[in-house]
Amino acid sequence: MKATLNGTVIAEAPKDDLISIEGNWYFPPSSVKSELLEKSPTPYTCPWKGVCQYFSVKDGDTLLQDRAFSYPEPYPTSFDRVGKDYSNYVAFWKEVKVTE
Repeated sequence: MKATLNGTVIAEAPKDDLISIEGNWYFPPSSVKSELLEKSPTPYTCPWKGVCQYFSVKDGDTLLQDRAFSYPEPYPTSFDRVGKDYSNYVAFWKEVKVTE
């Protein structure tokens, strides 16, 4: 599967390596082009997953705010609900399209 923004591949991995959580596909950290992401200060804590880290995504000279997110240290209890450890996996939204 691929996460793309205006033709640029931001993440790519086999579907079996991704994790689906609440309708979002989470890519393994090693499959994400981290040079295209910039940490965002936007705060959010999910009641069952924990503290979220948002990222802005680089689109050429433009920085699209909070288009990717991750849980660096999810609550351990969430692993049972998800089925595995998804620490630092990255999901995308809005203009970033995830396709097979």
